[in-house]
Amino acid sequence: MGTSVQVTPLCGVYNENPLSYLVSIDGFNFLIDCGWNDHFDTSLLEPLSRVASTVDAVLLSHPDTLHLGALPYAMKQLGLSAPVFATEPVYRLGLLTMYDHYLSRKQVSEFDLFTLDDIDSAFQNITRLNQSQNYYMSGKGEGIVIAPHAAGHLLGGTIWKVTKDGEDVIYAVDFNHRKERHLNGTVLESFVRPAVLITDAYNALLSNQPPRRQRDQQFLDTILKTLRTDGKILVPVDTAGRVLELVLILEQFWEQHHLTYPIYFLTYVSSSTIDYVKSFLEWMSDSIAKSFENTRENAFVLKNITLLVSKSELEKVPDGPKIVLASMASLEVGFSHDIFVEWAADSKNLVLFTERAQFATLARMLQSDPPPKAVKVTMSKRIPLVGEELAAYEEEQTQKRKEESLKASLIKEEEAKASLGEELAVGGPMIIDANIKQPSSKASGLKHGAFRDVLIDGFVSPPSSAGPMFPFYENTSEWDDFGEVINPDDYTIKDEDMDQSFMQVDGDLNGKLDEAAASLMLDTTPSKVVSSELTVYVKCSLVYMDFEGRSDGSSMKKILGHVSPLKLVLVHGSAEATEHLKEYCLKNVCPDVYAPQIEESIDVTSDLCAYKVQLSEKLMSNILFKKIGDYEIAWVDAVVGKTESDTLSLLPLSTTPPPPHKTVLVGDIKMADFKQFLASKGIQVEFAGGALRCGEYVTLRKVGDSSHKGGGNIQHIILEGPLSEEYYNIRDHLYSQFYPL
Repeated sequence: MGTSVQVTPLCGVYNENPLSYLVSIDGFNFLIDCGWNDHFDTSLLEPLSRVASTVDAVLLSHPDTLHLGALPYAMKQLGLSAPVFATEPVYRLGLLTMYDHYLSRKQVSEFDLFTLDDIDSAFQNITRLNQSQNYYMSGKGEGIVIAPHAAGHLLGGTIWKVTKDGEDVIYAVDFNHRKERHLNGTVLESFVRPAVLITDAYNALLSNQPPRRQRDQQFLDTILKTLRTDGKILVPVDTAGRVLELVLILEQFWEQHHLTYPIYFLTYVSSSTIDYVKSFLEWMSDSIAKSFENTRENAFVLKNITLLVSKSELEKVPDGPKIVLASMASLEVGFSHDIFVEWAADSKNLVLFTERAQFATLARMLQSDPPPKAVKVTMSKRIPLVGEELAAYEEEQTQKRKEESLKASLIKEEEAKASLGEELAVGGPMIIDANIKQPSSKASGLKHGAFRDVLIDGFVSPPSSAGPMFPFYENTSEWDDFGEVINPDDYTIKDEDMDQSFMQVDGDLNGKLDEAAASLMLDTTPSKVVSSELTVYVKCSLVYMDFEGRSDGSSMKKILGHVSPLKLVLVHGSAEATEHLKEYCLKNVCPDVYAPQIEESIDVTSDLCAYKVQLSEKLMSNILFKKIGDYEIAWVDAVVGKTESDTLSLLPLSTTPPPPHKTVLVGDIKMADFKQFLASKGIQVEFAGGALRCGEYVTLRKVGDSSHKGGGNIQHIILEGPLSEEYYNIRDHLYSQFYPL
């Protein structure tokens, strides 16, 4: 029997709700993603609350609220205490995203589901991994290896590969095969025949996305048209996700065409976001990395975009045409909400949506077809307390401080009595000479009145003692020829302690935080939230363009056909999209396709039979390994036997020498790369009819095994042509691209 795998969705199936799934591998429970929506609806977390205490590890895939928004609340309220794993950008940008959401909510409501300290505490537990880094679990998870791979959707976005006993479980949601300005495409196609693939159906019904250049040009043309008619443009964006692609598009276009229209990026953490992104070039596209290597120019050193961290800064800029990228994308709270209310009534203005908004949000309502002509919104703001309200608040706080002080003193007194009782119980009885007359307490008080507080206050002398006695501790330190023996660890400042100290001082793990955000955190002025409802008449233009950075339905189907998993689990997508993709995959990808409901546990254990065998020392001594990249491989001829401990072992063959075998070529080849290689050797080469024509007579082609269900993962390389010097020369070049065994 193969590795035991069970998948239990906790949120995000047959709908577009946040993502959260429990994946159990041989009894080790992974919580993959811990998302929440922009409403912070606690009812969505009820399934998670029932299993949070059983989770052994948490894997985060993307730095947005849909994938990690519930992490602080789950750790504070639901009993989630497992170690958390993520890439460095997901950790950093996810932290800023949660800061921005908290500060946006706190300005318009008495938000108390979690605090900034809760966010810091949750993210402090995250272990950061590099791309493709293997991490070996220990303890209960012994034998399990996890590794993050590029998803291509958000910076640092991850496809998680979990391996146990040679079987792979792949978690791939929100992936993008397209190469963009700031990100390379996903590496999902590099995985072949995993035991289990968990993926989403979010875009299953979306097809025929326009080419990237065409999409970008439409985006820029729409913006310029509005600006040239003196209109203002609001682009509701996330905090630190897809907004980076938009920033790069605008920055490069403005720089190339020397435009002077102002562009503003407005979030509570905008400057911190860009500062961090500047240091993540190795996580970005090849073009950005090469540009930095050649010219030492960082693509995110912004010359045409101004970073703002408060609405008051935007109000100070001159009136006129401008672009404002403001959080939140849902328009529920944040700067984008307030700006929309101000600009919506002007027909010259434009609200440009670049992603599908979450359900039941203002942005989703405006994206409907046709859009509403008027919407009701709630305007809230925090104002300082004055007059009687301030006096009542101060009186309440004074009373609370008195109660806390009284409670602390009572606890301290109880602790003192308890410690004294322990000393009396441990110490031996005091021998007192009965002939010595003890002075009465009254006389003692009269004679030593000045010292009464010193002897009596806080110290209750036992009736059997002659007088107060201070504790004595014997020095038990060890000594050697050089003096007292010390432990160097006592003088070492641990990294965790240093991180914690930075966090306490600056509120951010590296001490980087925008002034506006920091001032809001440190502001202790008594205040209250006042709200009012008003009707906004929507006269501005509303445009939606797809900059979500997800593969469309047709591309998803091709990728799934190439990966061809043994078992497929579909999550996160509308009911219609999920059923559509399930029906397609049953016919074209694999026979075992599952689409479970919330809290429905499905068993996707592999049907393969796997055995663990040992390699005997005698066999290992005769094996010659060849190094291939990070691996060493060898051909082994052996027989299966049993050791003295009754475990399976591979033993050398009794016959020598071993029987001959056909040469095995290990590796893969890309036709485009091989074309360049042959050209560098002076061979005329070109693509023709899906094949590579080499020289005058030789043709090279890749042919898939059509008899294999799923197709595309087993391929043969066919070299055709007359036997000639040219043929053998090209064959030798082809063999040089592989490792022969």
